[in-house]
Amino acid sequence: MSVLVFAENSQGIFKKPTFEAASYGYDLAQALGTDVCAVSVGMVDQNELAKLGTYGVSRVFSVSNEQLNSFANAAYASAIHKVSKQIEASVIVLSETYNGRAIAPRVAVKSKASVMPGLMSLVDTANHFQAQRLSYSGKGVQSLQASGDKLLITVRKNGYKIDENPVEVTIEEVSYSPDFNSLNALAKEIVKASDGISLTEADNVVSAGRGMKGPENWGMIEELANLIGAATACSKPTADMGWRPHHEHVGQTGIQISPNLYIAIGISGAIQHLAGVSSSKNIVVINKDPEAPFFKIADFGVVGDLFDVVPQLINEIKSIKAEG
Repeated sequence: MSVLVFAENSQGIFKKPTFEAASYGYDLAQALGTDVCAVSVGMVDQNELAKLGTYGVSRVFSVSNEQLNSFANAAYASAIHKVSKQIEASVIVLSETYNGRAIAPRVAVKSKASVMPGLMSLVDTANHFQAQRLSYSGKGVQSLQASGDKLLITVRKNGYKIDENPVEVTIEEVSYSPDFNSLNALAKEIVKASDGISLTEADNVVSAGRGMKGPENWGMIEELANLIGAATACSKPTADMGWRPHHEHVGQTGIQISPNLYIAIGISGAIQHLAGVSSSKNIVVINKDPEAPFFKIADFGVVGDLFDVVPQLINEIKSIKAEG
């Protein structure tokens, strides 16, 4: 009986969602009185694999087949299931990334496991794996209870704390050759939308809407984002009008995010937009309309003209940085 974490890599490097999943797996393993292992698929060097030991992973199973450097959900699911079966894992933990969501159903079927998706808190192991998750675009809470002997969990990105629990880690090579059919659909190329911080991985996000009055005014948004190490985002109307690229659109029909800090500038807060950002840890709203719906869920709100407020905010941050 053990907990198995899928250590997803991006071009051979582990990112924040993997460390969140590892931290979740470690805490769950402690509650179950067992150990946490990880499986890595694709070519990842030994030093990178060893980083998982920082987060409590004691054994790493490396499926280092060059055919799997490109993501193929069927082949990845088979590789994960092989390791899961080998160590008789009772719980499999994945991050709820795009790849994680593609793999999870296949792994669950192969392992005959109950599925609990998008968790942000540890399951209650004392009551046969009970858990709660946000639903209805963050407006409701859904209670879940697993049935059966095996469980598959996906951890919401930016939804679980990362803790360092250093342990000695052993790395074991796993031989696996995917069959032809499992490679029918694979990622041939990763095209980055920009050189900036990825929205799905960002701790801080600065977002703006139609209150900016035009794309020519977006310089202050990018300057603010650069000052605090944030990704930039936008509302749907601004993307539809061509003011900003569509990959920055957050909301019900765009990207759903849960950063530690979300700054909304000149966005009224329609329900479709709130659906994509309501699980952010801290929400700051800047809007000249005191009746803007966004203020109802904001942790901090500034009522004022963004063209006055944002430059003042930028200058204040610069002053604080200059003082060290």
